[in-house]
Amino acid sequence: MNQSVLKQQNVSAAVAMAEAERPQADAPLTFVLSNALATISEPSTEQAESIRVLRTHVMAQHVDQGRRALSICAVSPDSGCTLVAANLAVALSQIGVKTLLIDGDLRNPGIEGLIRPSRPVAGLQQCLRAEDGDYSAFIQQDVLPDLSVMYSGGVPPDPQELLAGDRFKTLMDHFLRDFQMTIIDTPPAMSCADSRRVSSVLGYSVVVARQHQSRITDIGTLISQLQQDGAKVIGTVLREA
Repeated sequence: MNQSVLKQQNVSAAVAMAEAERPQADAPLTFVLSNALATISEPSTEQAESIRVLRTHVMAQHVDQGRRALSICAVSPDSGCTLVAANLAVALSQIGVKTLLIDGDLRNPGIEGLIRPSRPVAGLQQCLRAEDGDYSAFIQQDVLPDLSVMYSGGVPPDPQELLAGDRFKTLMDHFLRDFQMTIIDTPPAMSCADSRRVSSVLGYSVVVARQHQSRITDIGTLISQLQQDGAKVIGTVLREA
């Protein structure tokens, strides 16, 4: 066979393979759930039970009181804030609470690592930049029964400015009306003030700490700062090292 013909066939085969592997824009969006979502992957473990205990506390002290939002905050990036946010959101949805999980960490998003979409999707940063008031296109509805997710939409150059704008508060007001519970993962408080801004808008927070790693004085400082900003800390979560 002519070498040029053979080369062309090889190129065509490579292109066809690349096209087959590329996510199609019109293909149904699917999600891969991490084994770290304990109440799904290992519901009988101690970790899953600890999430259910947290859920019970949140239901009794928060949801049943008519409160509809929580920011999940931590001092440092190794505390497991994202893990707690995702697990709590999943656990609430499992008992029929209509829940929205938002990746509010616009600096180092982590929700995609736990609930991975089959292709990149727009999220919070695109919604905050949108000119109209429609946010439905930026939410992935029913990722699980009663669980919707808004991803970060990538890392913007101006995260603090986006969260500080009026549109963020307007957006949260919509979510508080449309969902029984909105949970927002936030970046570490030691690196930026984003978690304080999110918490001040939502009004309620849970602080996550890590055993033998988080400093008690740092946790106390964060709780004090959140309270100064007008947020009520409804509880703390201590994760094992």
